[in-house]
Amino acid sequence: MDALEIARWQFGITTVYHFMMVPLTIGLGLVVAVIQTIWHRTGKPEYLRMTKFWGKLFLINFIMGVATGIVQEFQFGMAWSEYSRFVGDVFGAPLALEALLAFFVESTFLGLWIFGWKQLKPAVHLACLWIAVIGSVFSAYFIIVANSWMQHPVGVEMIDGRPVMTDAWAVFTNNTALVAVPHTLFGALAVAGGFLLGIAWYHLWRRRRDGVDTVGADGKVIAGEAANIPGRDRNDHKVWLHSLRIGAVVAMISFAGTALTGDLQGKLMFEQQPMKMAAAEAACHDGTGFSVLSIGNIGAQNCDDIVALIEVPGILSYLAKGDFTTEVQGVNSLLPEYKEKYGTHLPDNPIYGERAGQEIDYLPVMEVTYWGFRMMIGFGGLAALAALVALWLTRKGTVPESRWLMRLAVFGILAPFGANAAGWIFTEMGRQPFVVAPNPDPSGVDQVFMFTAAAVSPGVSAGELLASLITLTAIYAVLLVVEVKLLVKYIRGGVVSAMPELVHAPADENEDATPGPGGQGGGKPADDVLAFAY
Repeated sequence: MDALEIARWQFGITTVYHFMMVPLTIGLGLVVAVIQTIWHRTGKPEYLRMTKFWGKLFLINFIMGVATGIVQEFQFGMAWSEYSRFVGDVFGAPLALEALLAFFVESTFLGLWIFGWKQLKPAVHLACLWIAVIGSVFSAYFIIVANSWMQHPVGVEMIDGRPVMTDAWAVFTNNTALVAVPHTLFGALAVAGGFLLGIAWYHLWRRRRDGVDTVGADGKVIAGEAANIPGRDRNDHKVWLHSLRIGAVVAMISFAGTALTGDLQGKLMFEQQPMKMAAAEAACHDGTGFSVLSIGNIGAQNCDDIVALIEVPGILSYLAKGDFTTEVQGVNSLLPEYKEKYGTHLPDNPIYGERAGQEIDYLPVMEVTYWGFRMMIGFGGLAALAALVALWLTRKGTVPESRWLMRLAVFGILAPFGANAAGWIFTEMGRQPFVVAPNPDPSGVDQVFMFTAAAVSPGVSAGELLASLITLTAIYAVLLVVEVKLLVKYIRGGVVSAMPELVHAPADENEDATPGPGGQGGGKPADDVLAFAY
């Protein structure tokens, strides 16, 4: 057993699992805040219902994300102590700001939003949600600042073999972070858009299946009511139709945003980590062509037998340099440069353990970088295309009766999750064999880097790491079951699952059980805040 590899698996599994919840929390929080703002301005009951339903799912995901995220920072000290010593002077500032400022604000004002439905004035209540959502964005920013420094070290000076931060402004305005933050936020919105679209499609389909909604001779929906099912009224139809169309628009806008910011991010990567991008394209030789499909033994960690089966001339040059003619260095040209700059073998130092003196493989796992890059783009494109199709199919106010289309829409929720996960896996594994990547370009600080082999805790055995890997994976598997069961329960329950007061409310589409933005309502009992919270 290899302690380093087990530690990497442990961090990878727990981080990817946690990151499944992060984009949904950020994206869905922003969407819920916009929806509540619309309700606050219009007083329309369907937007209140949307706020409560999507807010309930947002809260479930948020608390599960908190529970799984705590493990991440503990791993720095337990499994990666040498890494923590190396980056500690730099990481201390952004991680402290994330925990003590951003997350504190986020959690405090989210609590006020949860329990303040009847206690706070409507405008104050809405402001609490916006502050919490903005806090989550700043939380993501501080985390990405730390991660971006690993991709592109800036604002430091090497003192006694450790980077010491000398320019906080350079660290917090790292160009890698300034591009990665909007890219991540657009990715989060893509997840939220797909989430709304798939769930809303399911509920509109259920209304058609149950005969609540019908279609007239002109093909347009005739929204009905089911007197025997609480909450299944005309406002319920508006909830799902508005949700679906909002989700589709958000999904398409976010795909355009991720494409634009991803292009900027790719150009930076070609400058800062050229080997990562060459591996992502399986570009063994210098050239201008983008590989749509390459064949050969990519997993062999060499370029001897890889051939571009489908290649588009000029596109690789555009991704790297913004033109169609500049040749981009391939793996075979970059390898000698890396060996000359950073050595051919790991130093003969006890910190490297059994790996001391071994030859360094500067080529990342090409199976991961090549297919991860394409999965990121492919899943994102599929989600955007599905959103466009959904807008067209629902132009007359409902969804088709097809069961397989409904299932496709529900399973489509996973596509933007897959794009986000593939993108992060590509970003992190493409940096190998470095845990802190060196800077080949003038904008960074030269000779600030750390090999992953030197980062693992020397006092932790492979057996201990394996035990923690198995334990954490098992716990996370249980938490996954809990989250999925909770989400499925409240999704199937519909709006009533977040607004039990609708069970006793009359089916008057102009009234609602909860007072409106101005404190006026239909004269019916207000909801129980604890029912919404728990």
